[in-house]
Amino acid sequence: MIFDTHAHYDDEQFDDDREVLLNSFKEAGIEKVVNACSDMDSIKRVLKLCEDYSFIYAAIGIHPSDSGDLTEDDLKWIEEKCKDSKVLAIGEIGLDYHYPDPKKEIQIKWFKYQIEMAKRVKLPVVIHSRDAAQDTLNILKEAKLPEGTVDIHCFSYSKEMAAEYVKLGYYLGIGGVVTFKNAKKLKEVVEATPIENILLETDCPYLAPEPNRGKRNSSLNLPYVVKAIAETKNMDEQEVIDKTWQNAMRFYNLEKN
Repeated sequence: MIFDTHAHYDDEQFDDDREVLLNSFKEAGIEKVVNACSDMDSIKRVLKLCEDYSFIYAAIGIHPSDSGDLTEDDLKWIEEKCKDSKVLAIGEIGLDYHYPDPKKEIQIKWFKYQIEMAKRVKLPVVIHSRDAAQDTLNILKEAKLPEGTVDIHCFSYSKEMAAEYVKLGYYLGIGGVVTFKNAKKLKEVVEATPIENILLETDCPYLAPEPNRGKRNSSLNLPYVVKAIAETKNMDEQEVIDKTWQNAMRFYNLEKN
């Protein structure tokens, strides 16, 4: 049973075949998917997907790149939506310094605000962090979020930074990049990180693994990620599937259900 902890099936790239694709997952061993949101419109689309498909859940929040026009009223609306039983996390939230806008100060403001919201509603957080390693770590340390309640999605930093998150008891989201021939840094991270701190993800439709790099990604490609992790950690592929399933169930508080 494979758990895709971070996908974007509301994306327009799936408009032509979304239903056929999603209905193929069970036979392929894809048992659960968490669809992460980025802006207000995506939250509405994702909540509708959750209604239509029993195996799809939501992480709702505002991506740092979409935080420029965010208001407190928007976040009050999001907090109200957290009462939905299919909403399992706040995300994806965080910092993205790759482009100059929105300004860092705005991103940090809304990142901290959404972390506090997650505390109030007692949900874990799914973090987007790009070119913002130290600020992200500092803010999360300051927030004192409990062990097991943070996923650094699409982890892209060094093994030293990974070790800092492991010390805090947080998870690292690992996807298709680990299969790339030039992904030496990420392979070092996977090798050094305990399997108990790793979550499987696609970030689809983006970051398809080899041999499908450059094409539209989907959860059907996760066996390639499993294979790469297993080879890097000298583990059995089924053990990687089982361990990451247990990790995801724990992170998203689905163990009791």
